[in-house]
Amino acid sequence: MLIKLYQKSLQLASHKNSKVFLAILSFIESSFFPIPPDVMIVPMVIAKKNDYLKIFLIATLFSTLGGVLGYLIGSHFLDVGMSLVEFYGYEDKVVNLKDNLTKGTGLYIWLVTLFLAGFTPLPFKVFTITSGMIGFNLFIFFFICLISRGLRFFIVSYLSFKFGETFNKFMQTKAAVWFTILGILIVAIAVAIYFVTK
Repeated sequence: MLIKLYQKSLQLASHKNSKVFLAILSFIESSFFPIPPDVMIVPMVIAKKNDYLKIFLIATLFSTLGGVLGYLIGSHFLDVGMSLVEFYGYEDKVVNLKDNLTKGTGLYIWLVTLFLAGFTPLPFKVFTITSGMIGFNLFIFFFICLISRGLRFFIVSYLSFKFGETFNKFMQTKAAVWFTILGILIVAIAVAIYFVTK
């Protein structure tokens, strides 16, 4: 089923209304859908290089808004939210997180985790839903989603614009590893700057 959804998403990238479909995919992926927007972003940018900034902005905005939907599912529809979290196999991690937050040790860990979920191949919807479940500050949540998703989609759009099919092949084979490494490096640099300037 996932393969069919992936192939359908690829097909939509060449549709005349591809930007509309990208907005929809970006929105639903942040709250429940398993296929990430990158699947559409890369072929769309390769086909229409001059639109790479528009494509990046559409994916970022609608992914962040979709994250708010995920947040609302977690905060107002707990059973639905927990079912989605269980579907992706993260129920134990959510329970552990709640325990850590009640002890007052998990706030900064959650900031880092949420950023990494938005930037790396982690299932972002699990973390948007969980943010609602734990009552995480909505303003900070929105800001982190906007930054992490924006960074990721800008990098994907720009490199697709710059390197075309070469980057497409890279995305299909090694992207998950490199985005994870890059995300961790960004967090490490941010933490280092925080402690140096404190």
